[in-house]
Amino acid sequence: MRRLQASTLQLLRLPFSFFLMPVYWFALGQTVDNRSWSRALLVFCILHLLVYPASNGYNSLMDRDTTPIGGLEKPLQPTRQLFWVTLVMDVVALLLGLFISLYFVAGLAVYILASRAYSYRGIRLKKYPFLGYLTVISCQGALVFFLVYHGSHAAIALEQSLQAPVEAMVACSLLLGGFYPLTQIYQHDADRKDGVRTISMVLGLRGTFVFTVTVYTIAFLLLAHYFFLTLQITEFYVLATCMLPVIVYFLIWAVKVWRDPGQASFGNTMRMNLIASVCTNVGFIVLWWMGV
Repeated sequence: MRRLQASTLQLLRLPFSFFLMPVYWFALGQTVDNRSWSRALLVFCILHLLVYPASNGYNSLMDRDTTPIGGLEKPLQPTRQLFWVTLVMDVVALLLGLFISLYFVAGLAVYILASRAYSYRGIRLKKYPFLGYLTVISCQGALVFFLVYHGSHAAIALEQSLQAPVEAMVACSLLLGGFYPLTQIYQHDADRKDGVRTISMVLGLRGTFVFTVTVYTIAFLLLAHYFFLTLQITEFYVLATCMLPVIVYFLIWAVKVWRDPGQASFGNTMRMNLIASVCTNVGFIVLWWMGV
């Protein structure tokens, strides 16, 4: 068997799964009754060790980036091996999903196909600013929340687990929807050369920050309503407290970009990404711990 090439390992971007992890912890924290720890662990591994890296790898295979991308300042060029590795990872994910349920497998299939359609040159949803944006936030937000919520329930509660809280699912998509355009803000020139028109390009540098504030505000109002409605008032205040560093850094960065567009750089974007991911992960992990 051939060894995995350095480019293949790099472009799977396994550490990048950390940035998508908050949705898992949020959904897991809402499965207080009839939770199965073994199934929750399996869902975690399927998503973060197989599905997300495979999606990253396939996107890199299609894009063949020569400029910085999420989590990588100097991406290597992909080889054909990357295609086969991502394919095997997706197949293994679907097969492991059979240990959860057919609903889970169907949801995974939707995620994988949407991810491929987003990147595949023959379809290339990412070149359509609003369609590509909606595809990303609905799959990585609401759909993943459902998969975790459903998959982490014990087998005897699968029917119950199909009734995932819709408001929480929408809030997840909005949280991602507020942040996602910021991850594109330093790529405008590279995307333009590739024929891709992202939502951040449509909004412009300043417009991207205004859009983020607007969507995040709506997301937190929705979260507040959900947590208060489900009598998780303390939990909401804990989450809001954990998010304070994100707000502070965001405002400082926004002022810098307002004065100097050059501040919309890869380094500053990744710093924003890391702070937001750490704080959001910590917040939802604490909420999960409170419910154990």
